[in-house]
Amino acid sequence: MGRMIFVTGGARSGKSSFAQQQAEQHAGELLYIAPAEVSDDEMRQRVQMHQAARGERWQLLEEPLWLADKLIDFASGKSALLLDCVTLWVSNLFFHFEEKPGPVLAEIDRFIELAWQLEEPFYLVSNELGGGIVPENRMARQFRDLAGIINQRLAAAADEAWLVVSGLPVRLK
Repeated sequence: MGRMIFVTGGARSGKSSFAQQQAEQHAGELLYIAPAEVSDDEMRQRVQMHQAARGERWQLLEEPLWLADKLIDFASGKSALLLDCVTLWVSNLFFHFEEKPGPVLAEIDRFIELAWQLEEPFYLVSNELGGGIVPENRMARQFRDLAGIINQRLAAAADEAWLVVSGLPVRLK
């Protein structure tokens, strides 16, 4: 059975680099799961920067919404998987389901159930949103709260959990 490794931290904390370095310690072909949709030049540059940081061993799965539907098939034969980032995926689901948290949580629970079936180590990168200021509008507060609940569920389900602060990984469990 594979392992689930949850990695969280603030913006530009080094969480993605840490998770990628950990995944690359596994020999063989790797799978990078990207829920991002390129909608402007700035996002295109971010995607290109991440692609340049990965080597030839990385295969790519681009899926903005239905990761659970594709996870098992794409994971087969890989030595490790990396989802970067959970928060972006949750944002996609949040707006797809018209800001209703119930269907988002149901999709996350379905995803967790499938992730436990994987044979491969699975690194999940997510933003820690709870350390900043309280958002001024209802929708942003609702998203922040939902992201926090999802991070708690993923961290509880994970075999390991890490917090990356200023480039320094701190093991939580």
